[in-house]
Amino acid sequence: MRLQGKKVLSFIDHEFEDLELWYPVLRLREEGATVDIAGKEAGTYIGKYGVPCEANKTLDEINPDEYDGVLVPGGWAPDKLRRYPQVITFIQKMHEAKKPIGHICHAGWVLISAKILQGVKTTSTPGIKDDMENAGAIWVDEPVVVDGHIVGSRRPPDLPPYAKAFADLLAK
Repeated sequence: MRLQGKKVLSFIDHEFEDLELWYPVLRLREEGATVDIAGKEAGTYIGKYGVPCEANKTLDEINPDEYDGVLVPGGWAPDKLRRYPQVITFIQKMHEAKKPIGHICHAGWVLISAKILQGVKTTSTPGIKDDMENAGAIWVDEPVVVDGHIVGSRRPPDLPPYAKAFADLLAK
């Protein structure tokens, strides 16, 4: 298992995009990574399509020094997540340390709020293309884009190459 010993955090809030959270989490766990799920509070969060997910960490309990990578799922959760100072600080510290940061669909909003996209080539759902470009990103319409330690993807059909690209980066 090439990701044995690696530790990843995924953020969560209500109305996360079910597949965009679960697909990468399960893919990384299959490869041996430990994946924690952090929400504002510990407990159950419900995805856009009704799939539950248990947060085993609170935002106050997470420390970026303890993680090798971070995933931000899409859906409507990113609009909530970007309002929490702990999330923004976590993303900024992961960025400073050049640790893998994965974002898909609307998750780009969190990276925008963290102010880490200036000059970064990435993608997102086309619905936030203008937001991404206004934050300084070089937006491209591709299933997955890797620029250094940032891995971006557009939407659920792009999950296989997105999860693989993130796992490959984490394995380096």
